[in-house]
Amino acid sequence: MKFENSLDFARSLDKQDPLKDYRKLFYIPKVNGKEAIYLCGNSLGLQPKSVEKHLKVELEDWKTLGVEGHLHGKNPWLYYHHYFSKSISKLVGAKVDEVVVMNQLTVNLNLMLISFYRPEGKRNKILIEANEFPSDYYAIEQQIKLHGLNPKDCIIEVMPRKGEVTLLTDDIISKITAHKHELALVMLSAVNYYTGQFFEIKKIAAACCEHKITFGVDLAHAIGNVELKLHEWNVDFATWCSYKYLNSGPGGVSGVFVHEYHAKNFSLPRLAGWWGNDEKTRFKMFKHFIPQPGAAGWQISNAPILSMAAHKASLEIFDKAGIKALRKKSELLTAFLEFCIAANCELSTANSFSIITPTNAKHRGCQLSIQTRKNGKKLFEKITKAGVIADWREPDVIRVAPVPLYNSFEDVWKFAQLLQA
Repeated sequence: MKFENSLDFARSLDKQDPLKDYRKLFYIPKVNGKEAIYLCGNSLGLQPKSVEKHLKVELEDWKTLGVEGHLHGKNPWLYYHHYFSKSISKLVGAKVDEVVVMNQLTVNLNLMLISFYRPEGKRNKILIEANEFPSDYYAIEQQIKLHGLNPKDCIIEVMPRKGEVTLLTDDIISKITAHKHELALVMLSAVNYYTGQFFEIKKIAAACCEHKITFGVDLAHAIGNVELKLHEWNVDFATWCSYKYLNSGPGGVSGVFVHEYHAKNFSLPRLAGWWGNDEKTRFKMFKHFIPQPGAAGWQISNAPILSMAAHKASLEIFDKAGIKALRKKSELLTAFLEFCIAANCELSTANSFSIITPTNAKHRGCQLSIQTRKNGKKLFEKITKAGVIADWREPDVIRVAPVPLYNSFEDVWKFAQLLQA
């Protein structure tokens, strides 16, 4: 499509947008009495208006039924995690029994590492991005220590080439190949939180499979943002949060994917709890743990119903919109934003900022990371005062994420004007 850098053109795109009515399903924050230009869904997604209704259902059942809500509520709490399996499986490209909603992201990452980081002899190393999100790095570092090993000896970082910000797939695969006899695990984020780069997970997974190396993925910035096919790609495990693109509330519940190769392997080491036990025998109170088949066997505690009710409200919206349609709009929306910024500012080394996110739509989600060269914080403060809600990341990056469910083409056009005003 040939873009035009004008408000009229942006509004014409909004008029043609088949998903335009989904914006009405969300509360848009206000700044100075006007709707904000909210471009921070990569940090916290907006609240669906239906959340309140879903919460009231569970609060009413708790009020009127008490403990009986576990079996006789409108949505019996005993089975609440099952309500998400079909929706989540479509978003990550999995079989229904390969996914489960539970806990929080880093809790689940640690649970997965207990099972899938199994160092043996020289194969005791973990390959990660040099610019990985700190929480993931902390978890990996401590898991290595739990095995009595030294993180300095066991962490292999893959870094961008000199003068570059993002990683090349060939460099990741070369690093895997070079250390194939030492690696116990490759652990990457599907979409990097800082640059917005979407890695070629399929190719990386194939390299890991070739060398019999376990491959895990953090989907915090990928789920609900890009199309995923974890089962087909032969990813071993993955985990994610729900409060970013899944719009399920601050601190919202997480989830995990465990490939069926492993999900039915009851001998695989894991931490255990009552809720992961076989549902058919759970209330017989047997002493010994009998895991449920599938990812559900990694559950430890019962479901946080109120948090899950918000998650349920959001996933109903995703079921209706469909990830393919959302991704199609997202690619167009982000491309239009990039075009408008370039048209206004003629990005070059002579200007005060540049976009470090890959230009190729296949290698990014909806986020654009704008690297400032001077007075970046002042620029960020200026656009914030003008009604933009975005995200500042030290030392010099403004992250913006036009989300297809609730952001408009007019939103991104106005942002680009403010950025260069």
